[in-house]
Amino acid sequence: MSERLNWPFLPGRNIEIERADGMHLITRQGQSIMDAAGGAIVANIGHGRERVANKVAEATRNYSYVVPPWITPSRRALIDSLERDWLPDNLRRIHITSGGSEAVDTAMKMALQYHFANGAESRTKIICRDVSYHGTTLATVGVSGHPARRRGLEHALGYYPRIPTPYPLRCPLGAHHPEAGAYYAGCLRESIEVEGPETIAAFLAEPITGSSGGAIVPPEDYWPEVRAICDEYGVLLILDEVMTGFGRTGTTFGFQHWDITPDILVGGKGLAGGYAPLGGVFTNETIGSTIGDAGMNVMFNTFGAHPAACAAGAEVLDIMVEENLVERSARMGALLHKRLIDTFSNHPFVAEVRGRGLLQAIEIVKERDTLTPYDVEDNVSNRIVGKALDKGVFFYGGGTGEVRDIVCMGPPFIIEEGHIETMVEVLLDSLNEVTG
Repeated sequence: MSERLNWPFLPGRNIEIERADGMHLITRQGQSIMDAAGGAIVANIGHGRERVANKVAEATRNYSYVVPPWITPSRRALIDSLERDWLPDNLRRIHITSGGSEAVDTAMKMALQYHFANGAESRTKIICRDVSYHGTTLATVGVSGHPARRRGLEHALGYYPRIPTPYPLRCPLGAHHPEAGAYYAGCLRESIEVEGPETIAAFLAEPITGSSGGAIVPPEDYWPEVRAICDEYGVLLILDEVMTGFGRTGTTFGFQHWDITPDILVGGKGLAGGYAPLGGVFTNETIGSTIGDAGMNVMFNTFGAHPAACAAGAEVLDIMVEENLVERSARMGALLHKRLIDTFSNHPFVAEVRGRGLLQAIEIVKERDTLTPYDVEDNVSNRIVGKALDKGVFFYGGGTGEVRDIVCMGPPFIIEEGHIETMVEVLLDSLNEVTG
């Protein structure tokens, strides 16, 4: 039998993983690879946790498929955990999906339904940002600022007003300019005014930009000002925390680095830590009751809130609480950030080290003084990731095609200091080999 599988759809560098344990993936050939990226910034409690596998097996034995609106023990366990330990008091209307793309899509629809139910039928536009990623459905690709993943689809995508993502390193006012936060928040106000406030339903963004920009943390005054602008114009604030939620940035949710609360919160990846496909949309009672009282549906996907996936999610969240892994993400993330700063702050081809918690990244440039990037054809970040993989460490290449040569790190929260030392050493060696 041929070794080649008709997978993936477009062939690339295929690595066959036979099993995984803790921080490591084990290939079919027996190579151990440190998962410094948590897959796609997903894994949080580490691989191979028997407790989670047992809960999934129990749910699968007792009931396989149950339509999403009905209750099962695993669904009840997930909701109980979310309400007890994770969700703010004012975000307790819960909708569970089978992934982040579906969750973002649902959040966008909720915003439109809410305004329609309030008689504001003209509020149909959702403002988005130019460096962002929100999913793979046609709507979420359309609202994403990710040119590489929109290629071949641009002609068919809907219109979404797009504003600059806060990017302190490359702010038009100057790198890390003290007025950068006001400048970027002002772009939102300007867009609302240009489009017409009566046409804007929501503003959709990541609190800390994920892999599309490489862990870009906005200026401290940005989010409070954005929240005030949304309130002023009656625009809903949707925060996409598929990547940053559930402890990844060292707080329960990424928005909690600032004194704000979204109107609609989206979670994913860390909700089940990679053990099952799961996403969530969380909103307030006003939005939930307004949609419900108008007789509208928030439609479920066939496999939304799948019982086995909910069992995995509930157990992952309980493990996170029992082992104090959000605090550990903050502590180990601070250590990782310091080691990256110590190693790369004066590197001639590294423009910046950035991130919060265990979402960290470096941006690689051809000329540091001018922030000139390498040419696309140089394929620098992919080559660095490939070199590191050969050395037994997996990093996650970030960027959008236009934003490029980002290497992201998002390891499981169980990471130890020795793992951090290995990550930094391998990243330095791989970067030096590629850049010469």
